[in-house]
Amino acid sequence: MSAFSDPAAIQPLLEALSFSPDNLPLRKHVAALLLQAGRLAEAEDTYRVGLRQTPTDPDLQLGLAEVYAGLSKTSAAFVVVEELLASYPEHARAHLLHARLLARTGQLAAAREAYETAQHYNPALEDAELVAQLRERAAAQPAHGGPPPEAPGNAGLVIDEHALFSGLEKPKINFSDVGGMEPVKEEIRLKIIHPLQYPDLYKAYGKATGGGLLLYGPPGCGKTHLARATAGEVQASFINVGINDILDMWLGNSEKNLHQLFEMARLQAPCVLFFDEVDALAANRHDLRQSAGRSLVNQFLAELDGATRTNEGVLIMAATNAPWHLDAAFRRPGRFDRIVLVTPPDEAARAAVLEVLLREKPLAASVNVAAVAAKTPGLSGADLKALVDTAIEARLRESMKLGRPLPIEQNDLLTAAKEIRASTKEWFATAKNYALYSNEGGVYDDILVYLGIKKPSA
Repeated sequence: MSAFSDPAAIQPLLEALSFSPDNLPLRKHVAALLLQAGRLAEAEDTYRVGLRQTPTDPDLQLGLAEVYAGLSKTSAAFVVVEELLASYPEHARAHLLHARLLARTGQLAAAREAYETAQHYNPALEDAELVAQLRERAAAQPAHGGPPPEAPGNAGLVIDEHALFSGLEKPKINFSDVGGMEPVKEEIRLKIIHPLQYPDLYKAYGKATGGGLLLYGPPGCGKTHLARATAGEVQASFINVGINDILDMWLGNSEKNLHQLFEMARLQAPCVLFFDEVDALAANRHDLRQSAGRSLVNQFLAELDGATRTNEGVLIMAATNAPWHLDAAFRRPGRFDRIVLVTPPDEAARAAVLEVLLREKPLAASVNVAAVAAKTPGLSGADLKALVDTAIEARLRESMKLGRPLPIEQNDLLTAAKEIRASTKEWFATAKNYALYSNEGGVYDDILVYLGIKKPSA
């Protein structure tokens, strides 16, 4: 038995670490010993505590990625090692681990490239087993370039875990990049941001960090942009989930994909997990004819409840244009218990949006965004972007004729404003009917207030 695997040799170091938890060199040493001893669960906890103290330490990141690889948490390992390489592109050991992970998921060409990169930065790094694996897998590859032969028992079923989490990012934008929408921002601050910024205060009232917030409203009003900015506001990871990331033709795989995405968000906490067009994944179970759809909804509800693992630090946001199609169970407390209407921007907000859209564009001194905003009632954020694009295209045509760039004039914006029609009217016509005749508990009262049919509550 080596000293590395001898519990008696590691135990005094664990005790020393418990007395000095902020001792980073000691933590790295203890975590490495636990990893070598095969005590992976303990190593994971040790590395993760260290990363909460120093989130960008390359030794801790690599160690955690190696632990995940050892635990067969391939997707989590990919995320950590790729985040490490983004900050330290010359980290040879990280490239070697990346090559092993790529080979494990059948991405042979990328694995070879990663291995060659590792050796470029450190020629002493060799992995004979990986080289043999790459040669063996390459020999098994069909001559016509098709996929490798399927493993027994997995016929027709190939899951690329790495591709599943390609939507993970660290947004660079924050609320200053979102024009207007102050009431919605304040709701997000109260529900999502403040619990992270003041955890002790919220814990004193028994409020956990995390939770669910559903954004609804007409398309093009900035729901996805706002969710991304929320992550940037608290410097959290952001996972943008579309229906293609979840739905799978094989029975049970959709539920597995959904669970893996929640697991990834928990590993990346603090993290904003954002579901776009959530009504496609969370439709009313009474409307679903197939049991597979109902099973996915049940899995979604279980993940929101944190049935298997806590969602502490996971900020779950979703957007939909049709909240009336969601299963009512999603609106229960602890799930999407806050439902926020994202309306087209008002005049002040339109001016703020135009300021953002015209930022760093060549503008003439005559440009007055407030005057343009006054001429664009009902336009969504997407409509305003189309307005600016139309004005830019007109100015580009003139610039090409003269052979020099011309600044955007006020008249360009006002002319474009006359051409753009509000895309939100049709949505409000539909929403008005639901708000008037299918509004149990006053869920859609905000629509009636916006349309002027009902006065705001005091």
